Amino acid sequence: MSDQHDIAVDEAATVADTSIEHRRGDIDHIAVEPRPKRKFDRGLFVASLVIACGLVLIIFGFTSAITGTDGIDRPDAIESVQPVENAVQVLQQDQIIVDLLPGYEARLVIDGVELPTTVIGQSDVDPDVQAQPGQQIDLPTTAVFDPGNAVISFQPVEGAAIESLTEGRHEATVYFWKIEAGPDQASTYSWTFEVI
Repeated sequence: MSDQHDIAVDEAATVADTSIEHRRGDIDHIAVEPRPKRKFDRGLFVASLVIACGLVLIIFGFTSAITGTDGIDRPDAIESVQPVENAVQVLQQDQIIVDLLPGYEARLVIDGVELPTTVIGQSDVDPDVQAQPGQQIDLPTTAVFDPGNAVISFQPVEGAAIESLTEGRHEATVYFWKIEAGPDQASTYSWTFEVI
């Protein structure tokens, strides 16, 4: 009986080996089969090319875009102006302000009208003086220069050289100079804005 058992085990092992070899042959046959070549899809190629070009243009746009004050060629001595260059919704009574670097003085010209300038601390009317309750203060009807902050501003008011800004385009020009150089060495900067 043990001989029959040994023969049965040997036959089972042979069948198993044959089955494994048969499976390996199938796997080798599958692995060696060449894949069918994909046909060139012209539509897919064109779509991919268009998407790639679009991405390149978007990246170029982001890296070369001019935003904020980058596109404004303002002199280094001028930190800011108000209303900003090319503003389109300025109100008739809006203040015109030029903020300069410390150590500069300035005067303003609006639409060709040179505005007289009151220097804070050098006039009878000081806009920084706090009024007592009920007391009225007459503000100067001129451009006001604050030497402590190097800011010149003008508020159109009744009695001023310009009482209000009419609707349309206006041009402001600031003449500015270093204090030690004097007004004879003044530089200018002009910008425009639109009043509604």
